[in-house]
Parts: sequence; C-alpha cells; structure tokens
Amino acid sequence: MVTDRLRIALAQLNPKVGDLVGNLALARTALADAVAAKADVLLLSELFLTGYFPDDLLFKPKFVADAMQVARTLIADTSGTDVVLVLPTIWQEKTGLHNAVLVAENGEIIATRYKRELPNTDVFYEKRYFTAGPLPDPVMIKGVPVGIPICEDIWHSSVCEHLAMRGAEIMLCPNGSPYWTNKQHVRKELVRARVTEDDLPMLYLNQVGGQDELVFDGASFAMEPGNKLVFQGKSFATDFIVSDWVRGDNGWTCAQGEVTELTTTDEAPWLACVLGLRDYVYKNGFKQVVLGLSGGIDSAVVAAMAVDAFGADNVHCIMLPYRYTSDASLKDAKDCAERLGVRYDIVSIGDPVDHALTELGPIFAGRPLDLAEENIQSRMRGVVLMAVSNKLGSMLLTTGNKSEMGVGYATIYGDMNGGYNPLKDMFKMEVYRLADWRNSHRPGDCLGPTGAVIPQAIIDKAPSAELRPNQTDQDSLPPYPVLDAILTGLVEDELSIAEIVAKGHDQALVERIERLVNIAEYKRRQSAPGPKLSPKAFGQGRKYPITNGYKDRTLG
Repeated sequence: MVTDRLRIALAQLNPKVGDLVGNLALARTALADAVAAKADVLLLSELFLTGYFPDDLLFKPKFVADAMQVARTLIADTSGTDVVLVLPTIWQEKTGLHNAVLVAENGEIIATRYKRELPNTDVFYEKRYFTAGPLPDPVMIKGVPVGIPICEDIWHSSVCEHLAMRGAEIMLCPNGSPYWTNKQHVRKELVRARVTEDDLPMLYLNQVGGQDELVFDGASFAMEPGNKLVFQGKSFATDFIVSDWVRGDNGWTCAQGEVTELTTTDEAPWLACVLGLRDYVYKNGFKQVVLGLSGGIDSAVVAAMAVDAFGADNVHCIMLPYRYTSDASLKDAKDCAERLGVRYDIVSIGDPVDHALTELGPIFAGRPLDLAEENIQSRMRGVVLMAVSNKLGSMLLTTGNKSEMGVGYATIYGDMNGGYNPLKDMFKMEVYRLADWRNSHRPGDCLGPTGAVIPQAIIDKAPSAELRPNQTDQDSLPPYPVLDAILTGLVEDELSIAEIVAKGHDQALVERIERLVNIAEYKRRQSAPGPKLSPKAFGQGRKYPITNGYKDRTLG
C-alpha cells in the first residue's frame, strides 16, 4: 500500500556500550512511544543495541550472538503494531560482520542494509571489525522508497547519489557522531550538501551521551531541498522527535516539525564536559565524586562542573595544605566550596610529607633540593585523595588541563591521580574563559547554583602549583596565551616548527615546547580519560609513540 503521508519518529537516546539488556529496554520504550504517537516509522541511532562504539567486544563471538538475539527480540515486539522499525545494530552474515540496519515490520525483518563507507580515521577504526556492504538500494517502507545511508555513508557522495538514482524519495540517516568544537555546524553543512546534490530531504539522527572519552551531543535535525531546516532536536539531552511528512508534486516536505535552538559555541564545551563526566561516573557504577580543591582555577572549574553534573550533595572537596600553601589559596578554596554548597574538608599533608623527607634523607643526602622533593607534596595529596575515594566509594576527579598535560606540567601518581578528568582536552585559556562564562550563565539542566560560583579572586590571581615559596606557573612555562598558541600549532594543526615560528614565535621556545610535548607522552598514556572536545585530543584522536626518536629539525 502506497502512502502520501508519513509520521516519522526519531529516538535521540543515550545507550551504553555493551549493555544489551539496558539498550533493549530503551528501544522498547521508544517503540511504545512511537506507537502512542501513531508514528509510521521509528528510527534508532547507529549500532543502538550494542552502543557506539563497542571496539573489541566485536571480536567476542558470544557478544555478537547475544546482540543478534536481542535484535530479534526487539523485532518481535513490532508484531501487532503499525510501526516500521529501522534498527541499526551489528549483523553477522557469511560475508562477515556488518554495521547494519534491520528494517522490521509486524515482527519480521523486511530488509537489511549494510554500511558502505567504514571510517578508519580519528577515533573510529571500523575496518578493523566490519565488512563493508555494497552500494545500498532503497527500502520500501509503507510503499515509499526510503534511502538509509549509515553515518559515514553521507560523508561520501556516492552512496546518497546511488540511492537517489535507484528511486529513493527520502533519506533516513542513523549516526553515532561525537561532539567537538563546531561539529554541529559541520554536520549541517554536510547534510545540506547531500540534500542539494540529490534534491531529497534527509532526516539525521544522532545519539546523545558520554562514552569513555567521547561525548555525543544529539542535535538531530532534518533538511529539505532549498536549504530549509525543518526540525532540530535538543543538544546534549535525550529527545523524542516526531515529524509529519507529506508527498506533493515536488516530493516530500515536512508538514510539522519543531526547531530547537542549538547550544551556543560558548555553552557547548561546558555542557559536553558535564555530560561526559556525569555519564562516565554513573555508567561505571559510582554515585559521588571527590576532588582536591586547591584554590586554583582548574580545580574550581572542575568542582563547578561536578556540582552541575551531580548536585552539591554528591560532590566532596578537600583542601590539602602544606607549608607553601598561601593564605589566599585557603581563603579562595573555602569561598568556592561555600558558593557551590559542597562538603569541604581540610586535610594537612605537612606531617606525612615531612616524615617522608626525613626517611628519604639518607638516600637524598648531598643532593640539592629539586623537583623530587616538590613532587612528594603532590604525590602525598594523591595518596590522601585516593584513600578517601577508596573508603567512601567516590570517584576521584583529576583537574589537569590540556596545556599542562601537553608539556608534562603534572605529577604522575600525584595530581594526575583520578578516574576522570573533565579538563583533559581544554587549554588553560579556555578554562579561564569558561569560568567567566559559568559565573554569568547556568544551563537549564545543570544542578549547580546560579551566579558567580567561581570566586573572582581565583580567576584573577597568577596560577601556581605552590610546591615552593612564591612559585608561579610562569617560572617554568611561557605565558599561557603563548603556550596555548604553540601547542595548538604542534598538536591541533600538526604544524612544523618553522611554520609556528613564522607565526611570530621564538624558535628556541617552540623547540623547547616540542621537546616537552614529546617526552611527556608516557605521562599522558597513563592519565585519566576525559571528554574529547577537539579533533586532536590526547589519547582519543592523537596517537603518538612513547618511545619516539623523531625531531622536527633540518635534516643534514
């Protein structure tokens, strides 16, 4: 039976990798919602039942078999409904394992389609696991030929072009597209290009939620030919989007759809960090977090993010002073904790550090004071915080930013201790900018208080590790605006030293920073995960060898 009207439901949900039972429950709820909405079609996001991306779980035969069984269970649930389910999942065939879409109606699979273009860059290496499918043909849904390109398929014009040539009248595109800066606008330009080329509307569904170091921001949308945005879902939140489509003389158009404003580029990094932190903690079975609150900008921002994620009652901040901790830091840390409303304790590390130095005296004898003594302070703080984490069952958060991690300005087994680092992919100047932003904004789904939650004194003062008298970060590092610019060139843009020097930076300084970046790789390899906010995050997105003999110098 051919129809000229379609009600299409997009379930923008937050699956968990590997949680087949939990993801099945989410899908069943979405199916019930689609039935209640009298939808003709329900679309789920890419690899929904397994979660995106399951990595080497795909090498486990039992996992593959269980995932296929769960898919069959969900498909059976469509029996007795009028909803056609478009289910992205894994599917094993004689040709191999596929990133697939199963189209199901009345309890039966009516079509299967396989992802053609398998990404093999950045954070996803699907060619390691999947067999690419052939160029797909449209699927008949309620008598309408529907194209179903899967995520990466729309980044290559050939798949959508083939679908259009084979008679597709409308495109449904399931995705697992992670966030990074301006990614929402990149996706929109991509879909606009495909819609313009093929003269067909496209509905783009993205998942939402944190998965290890990735954050998926949702923001699903649809576009019609003529550069018309016809609906747009929420950013960084689950959503259930129902739209009505009508076939006319010029093809399918959206008769009903709501456009929700995207988050701003100022707001998005904060929401990404909060969502990534919240999901990492909750999905790994924790309910509360603990962190060291030093009176500095990084720990203050992490504390504010944690309160926005979990509420003040579930955030525990501890000040760990030593003789070099300034009165200003003590005052600022307490002020920040009071503004956020968190539990705040002071645990002095004076006696433990001094005792360790005394016991090490015979080994250190005859050698001048240096970083070894300073780092004992940081490592003692790490010991205390991990003890609290173990005893109270709270996840320890670490607070080093990307600038510090880039040059190794962090103490391994000390301030790097922790289960998650919300600032891992955020340069120092971005931390300052977000602190100012949060003091004048509170996103609606955040649980923290309104107003200036981060004391201005913390924002204004020179950053310092306070491991020796009158220490500031600038004793060892160039000013952070300069450091961030050099690191952006080296890490984000993969520029040569000569290219960075040509931008106005001192050559000796650039060479020094490059060396620090290279020798700190072993630290970063052992660092806590954190949300990926840029195309070149340490860990996910940038994979350099620890033992690395390459130096960017003129070859002689």
